[in-house]
Amino acid sequence: MTARLVGLAAALTLTLTACGVPPSDVIQAGEPASGMLAPGPTPSAPAAVSLYFLDDGDLTAYPRKIGDPADLGAVVGRLFGGPTTSEAATATTELPRLKGTPEVTAGSGDGVSIRLPDDVGPLSRPAMLQLACTIAHTSGALAGPSAAQRSPAHTSVHVLGDGWTMSQSADSCPARPQP
Repeated sequence: MTARLVGLAAALTLTLTACGVPPSDVIQAGEPASGMLAPGPTPSAPAAVSLYFLDDGDLTAYPRKIGDPADLGAVVGRLFGGPTTSEAATATTELPRLKGTPEVTAGSGDGVSIRLPDDVGPLSRPAMLQLACTIAHTSGALAGPSAAQRSPAHTSVHVLGDGWTMSQSADSCPARPQP
């Protein structure tokens, strides 16, 4: 009986390997497999937020897609990342490139605190305005149901560094860009 099973397995193996189709590696083509998804929250579509850079010294909004505009840490991280290659034709920044990730905390009111890595010195006024205007004009960024109706002038940003603190209101920001 065992000899018959071994013979049958050998015949089956020979049949499957001798069908004339050579073995190949995985071929990357087409769409990924799809099917039923586990129930859970539906991911939100990326939304455009305005990152404020300087264009000839003037604060100017540059739209960027971001997964969750309420994630202030991601918005601030993108701002500190500077203009993209295409934006750099007209945009500059006064914000330094960071070696670490800033800690961003939205307060219970209209204030947002940003703690920078220890190796960063005090920021210039244009850099502070870039932060204040970006945060003030980020939809859904501040706590509370009426955040979308708030005037950006009521937003304030507090930046903390190693041994220094700076604050900036958004009262000098340009009007919110229209979509």
